[in-house]
Amino acid sequence: MAQARIIDGRATAERLRADLAVEVARLKSEHGLTPGLAVILVGDDGASQVYVRSKGEQSRAAGMHSVTHILPAGTSQTELLALVRHLNGDPAIHGILVQLPLPAGLDEKAIIQAIDPDKDVDGLHVINAGRLSQGVPCLAPCTPVGCMILLRETLGQDLSGKRAVVIGRSVLVGRPVAQLLLQADCTVTIAHSRTRDLASVCREADILVAAAGRAQMVKADWLKPGVTVIDVGTNPVPFRDPVKAAAGRTRLVGDVDYKAALDVAHAITPVPGGVGPMTVACLLVNTVMAAKRIAGLKA
Repeated sequence: MAQARIIDGRATAERLRADLAVEVARLKSEHGLTPGLAVILVGDDGASQVYVRSKGEQSRAAGMHSVTHILPAGTSQTELLALVRHLNGDPAIHGILVQLPLPAGLDEKAIIQAIDPDKDVDGLHVINAGRLSQGVPCLAPCTPVGCMILLRETLGQDLSGKRAVVIGRSVLVGRPVAQLLLQADCTVTIAHSRTRDLASVCREADILVAAAGRAQMVKADWLKPGVTVIDVGTNPVPFRDPVKAAAGRTRLVGDVDYKAALDVAHAITPVPGGVGPMTVACLLVNTVMAAKRIAGLKA
């Protein structure tokens, strides 16, 4: 069997952003509409700062209106809610994202539910979750949307009849990606830490989405030959190099034993460079979609 095709998320995300830039230019020229994204960062978490900076840079590069609100770690619940409500009412803002995790003492669920569902470009509001479960148009979480784009680029637009196994049941990835696979007419199994004989369940999959958050837990003998693997995991592990390991340096690996899976799978996303780049690109997709819907245009 030939070695698996590597699914290049960076290249797909780049094409997606290029297409979005064209669409944003069209919306400006034909409708006077500039999609606007507001990102809120509370505190000084280093990883969150990197993510937020990337989101701002990519949205501006696509020609969008981008606003970043950086608040001190001591910001109160009342102050944060007031900012969210202000952005809900700002006609120049079509997408609102609160960078998670929030500092201790802030109620993440309450903050997310305060966002106008039509501006909830992270797709985490319960109304959007309900819309997704009913198969009606909604803003779905960005990572699952990116997973579906990569699957369709790899396998074609018609995924109907394929057996899909999703490992993980989080509201951010596992559950929404399962809903999107159902909408694509796949036969879907959601597996998790309590699933009995998880390896056997995985061997049934034509499509395997690994989103468990456990480094390299999925071994090659868990995979059916010819499976397409979407690895959402981003797990820091020590370098094998003892010098780097001693210095406390880490590298990222997925939930799948990538090197071993290359000899079994039809196609697989690498970590990093697979699903990760798609997440920010799909945030921009959701913002443009939200802008069109709010303006009464066909999304």
